Amino acid sequence: MNVWLCILVMAGVTYLIRMLPLTLIQGRIKNRFVKSFLYYVPYACLMAMTFPAVFHSTDHVIAAVAGVIVAILLALKGKGLMTVAAMASVTVFLISMLWGIQA
Repeated sequence: MNVWLCILVMAGVTYLIRMLPLTLIQGRIKNRFVKSFLYYVPYACLMAMTFPAVFHSTDHVIAAVAGVIVAILLALKGKGLMTVAAMASVTVFLISMLWGIQA
């Protein structure tokens, strides 16, 4: 019974977090600072979730750093998500193979 109560409380909190902004903010947001802040929130959240995982995905930090550098350079050149992800993965794999690092 205790597990079901926890699930119900978590569902309620999750629903409130999504419902309250929709009901409280009815008009358009006119403040430029708030608009720019809200524009970058998804990118910041994605980065906060993804970046630590990149460095914990391999046992060798140098391979992870090389993959991040390749990903950043390709992203700055305007390459697509699949190309960036694939090339970063290939870079980590090749560096790990060249240095004999066991994953």
